[in-house]
Amino acid sequence: MARILLAEDDPDLNDLVTFKLEQAGFEVTSVATGPDVLHAVEAGVPDLFLLDVTLPEMTGLEVCAALRRAEATRDSPVVLLTGLGRQTDIAAGLSSGADDYLLKPFSPNVLIERVNQLLTDHGGG
Repeated sequence: MARILLAEDDPDLNDLVTFKLEQAGFEVTSVATGPDVLHAVEAGVPDLFLLDVTLPEMTGLEVCAALRRAEATRDSPVVLLTGLGRQTDIAAGLSSGADDYLLKPFSPNVLIERVNQLLTDHGGG
């Protein structure tokens, strides 16, 4: 079972995404802030990261860049979840090292498809 670390500070969206991912057979750990992501990695590196861009204390872009700098998470797939859909926002997200960028609101089915594809591409699916 693939392990996913979800960082989403909106409790309702966090619950929904966690529920849908668990329904699809994933093991999900969820956190609400950027620093929480980095602390959670200390307990073990997940197979994939889902990061809200507008996390408190440390943005999803900053977390993504930190994950890319760390040896243990350098090659881990990262998907950014955000309502920021301008081309400059998407470019900034991909420049931070994200593998994918999913605009809110998104279909849970599309999220599951993207997660499965990234896990397959990275040998974890």
